Amino acid sequence: MAFQKIIHDPKYQKAVYVFEAPLRIWHWVHTISFFILCITGYFIANPMLSVPGEASENFLMGDIRTIHFISAFVFAIGFLLRIYWAFVGNEYSRQVFVLPIFKKTWWQHLLYEIRFYLFMEKSLHKVLGHNPLAQLAMFFFNTLGTLFMIITGFAMYSEGLGLGSWADSLFGWVIPLIGGSETVHNWHNMGMWVMIVFVIIHVYMAIRADICTRESSISPMIGGWRLFKDDMPYE
Repeated sequence: MAFQKIIHDPKYQKAVYVFEAPLRIWHWVHTISFFILCITGYFIANPMLSVPGEASENFLMGDIRTIHFISAFVFAIGFLLRIYWAFVGNEYSRQVFVLPIFKKTWWQHLLYEIRFYLFMEKSLHKVLGHNPLAQLAMFFFNTLGTLFMIITGFAMYSEGLGLGSWADSLFGWVIPLIGGSETVHNWHNMGMWVMIVFVIIHVYMAIRADICTRESSISPMIGGWRLFKDDMPYE
């Protein structure tokens, strides 16, 4: 009831609907598919030497690869839909695709937020969407990282489908460009670990922001609403 009172009471800062439902759905589908890709990808890169039972009754690594491929298609198709929503969604849906690097205030806020996370500032600016530091990290480690993983992943997938397949036509050029199949495998595997480190930092920063700063950080990606805590009345 108190939350509803704050939303409708003009004396207080109103909650703002920031992250639309398609964006939130993509976020969690993206997260789950990435989690599955990491687990299956690890076992593909480090296969088990043997499994118990008759060989004719076991297809464990084949099942792991199948799950990996299905998750990869979900991951890639979801990213294409996310790009589409960047065009048709609200202004916050485009933040992780376009960095306002020509705006002086953006750079000023970015430096301010870096100082905040270095414990040199006491509070953050109020931001409805992603703050500049989050935008920068999301752009390089999630947006470009996702694109890199999709391109290198489907390049390896094209080897199994063979020359002339749709995957070979779209992504086959990646293998000779990077330096061969093994090099693509290594870069793809390294990209996974880089994105895992990013996810760990991202989760930490989101939880830290919820605890230490004025704005809600986790709940907006669940319900879509951003609400600033220091605008809430004491009851």
